[in-house]
Amino acid sequence: MDKRVANADAAIAKLFDGATILVGGFGTSGIPENLIAAVHRKGTKNLTCASNNCGTEEAGLGLLLKSRQIKKMIASYVGGNKMFEQQYLNGELEVELNPQGTLAERMRAAGAGIPAFYTPTGVGTLIAEGKETREFNGRKYILERALRGDFAFVKAWKGDRWGNLIYRKTARNFNPMIATAADYVIAEVEELVELGELPPDGVHTPGIFVNAIFQGTNYKKPIEKRTVRKRA
Repeated sequence: MDKRVANADAAIAKLFDGATILVGGFGTSGIPENLIAAVHRKGTKNLTCASNNCGTEEAGLGLLLKSRQIKKMIASYVGGNKMFEQQYLNGELEVELNPQGTLAERMRAAGAGIPAFYTPTGVGTLIAEGKETREFNGRKYILERALRGDFAFVKAWKGDRWGNLIYRKTARNFNPMIATAADYVIAEVEELVELGELPPDGVHTPGIFVNAIFQGTNYKKPIEKRTVRKRA
């Protein structure tokens, strides 16, 4: 039951070229910084990454984009990364855009063993092209398939050696869904605590979903876009 590993490099030992990785985070909040850096060091190629966005040019998944390790990106928001735009326009990066709620539900459904679901989001748009459409109670819905990964990279605030996790505030974002939807789930935490220190009613992700856990280091908490008020 002891799921602790020494560090991020040890945690991704099983990662292989061409893998699909689900990555937690929203902007630069709640991103698994240590795991992304470890993948960068390892040089794993042709990755498909599913995350809300692809980070900035210097943080988050932007590091793997810069080193051309990502082949395909499944995301909701990509507008803040010029490098992402350039690679896509040059035909170097395959992109699958999903409405944000749909992306979250695709991963949640995968974790719940639900292969597909109907949603009204995207009806009548490019998102609906090639997808099954049905009408319920006079409203049209499109069929979206669950999204499961080979690996999931999760960032949590606190965790124990059994893999139980607690997220902090907005860093919770996509992480709980992602933690249920992959064959091998790795959690990096800011603080690794002893068994019994986490309040049972406060656990967000039960350890049964987690395969490996380690305490991260050197968290920088980057700001995606700094906006300040002009001085008088």
